[in-house]
Amino acid sequence: MRIISTERSQVLAARIAGKLGAPLVETKFTRFPDGELYLRCRELDDKTLIVSSVVDNDMLVQTLLAIDAADRSRTTLVVPYLGYSRQDRRFFPGEPISARAVARALSTGVERVYIVNIHDPGVLDHFSVPATDVTIAPAVGGYIGDLRLQNPLVLAPDEGAIDFAADVAAVGGWDCDHLEKTRLSGEEVRIAPKTIDAAGRDVVIVDDIISTGGTLATAACMLREQGAASIHAACVHGVLTSGAYTRLRAAGVSSVVSSDTYENASSFISAASAIATAIREDAHR
Repeated sequence: MRIISTERSQVLAARIAGKLGAPLVETKFTRFPDGELYLRCRELDDKTLIVSSVVDNDMLVQTLLAIDAADRSRTTLVVPYLGYSRQDRRFFPGEPISARAVARALSTGVERVYIVNIHDPGVLDHFSVPATDVTIAPAVGGYIGDLRLQNPLVLAPDEGAIDFAADVAAVGGWDCDHLEKTRLSGEEVRIAPKTIDAAGRDVVIVDDIISTGGTLATAACMLREQGAASIHAACVHGVLTSGAYTRLRAAGVSSVVSSDTYENASSFISAASAIATAIREDAHR
């Protein structure tokens, strides 16, 4: 098996190649004068693993081109970050279900798909080939352990993320809770852990995605007012748009880390081991 990647997933692809002991194929990326994308992969094999985070429209097109370039192979697709996955329902007539449209497109020409911590597991049903959600909660928990915090409190930003937070907290046997918003008046809102007091605790807020970071920044300010000793943020997909990193640090968040599913300067956690393990397990079934 040989491994190829699109432009925004080169580091993770190399790490997966190392875990699997498979060669990484050099791929050339360029753009025609009219803006159309072009790629060319060097020597492919009868089995190909494509690693491609759909972080923008260009990477979606590059993914489709990579799949077509490997049309003589049995191809497995790893999509560490699946763009459009949060557009998973129709609110008004005439709207697309964008997650479904992307899933259908990415199903053509591949035998299996792996996605890391997809926002809504229901999106997997839109793929016409077997699609697996791979969690890296243990890797996030491992990173928190490396911080050497004293009895950290792991918090989900809302009740919907509590399962992921619980899986992270289980790594170190740490306390886990979720933040709850309480409206005190027409203009005043309080955000605090539902059951566990944050006073004097090192708090780590964990989630699958940090995008603009607005709600998390507000929560961090309130946790500081409630006496939290320190506040950290860790996520799988560090989208960090609209100045999110600066916003969080300015709000008193001591560290902001993410994984290499969305490669950027905060990517201190790797999804490579979890992805390689999932691929090996399926290969031996």
